[in-house]
Amino acid sequence: MTASTLTIAQASRMIAAREPIFHHPELGTSRAAFEAMVDQDFWEVGASGAKYSKAFVLDTLQARHAEPVVETFTVSDFACRELAPNLYLATYQLDQAGRLSRRSTIWRFAGSAWKIVYHQGTLMAA
Repeated sequence: MTASTLTIAQASRMIAAREPIFHHPELGTSRAAFEAMVDQDFWEVGASGAKYSKAFVLDTLQARHAEPVVETFTVSDFACRELAPNLYLATYQLDQAGRLSRRSTIWRFAGSAWKIVYHQGTLMAA
């Protein structure tokens, strides 16, 4: 499948299988795997409102996955919108054992690989 033949329905299914980002061990848990997931200019705004660089996020993920991680989460209200050719916005609600947040991720489809360009999580009132 090439970027030019990707439909919004296909993109939505492929992205939904990758969200929430960095929470799918089948996609890899090593620093190299996480680096392969993110765009060169990746950055993030966390639930605290703080801006995080690519290096900070990769360092945090590497430390978090030094030991096996077991997580429980539920994704709901997932939506995907094409912003530009091969650039997509995914939004959803994430419930992590009662910790609710709204998530937004901008994804780029380059060749045959998905890259995360930007991510934001915003805590929701319970």
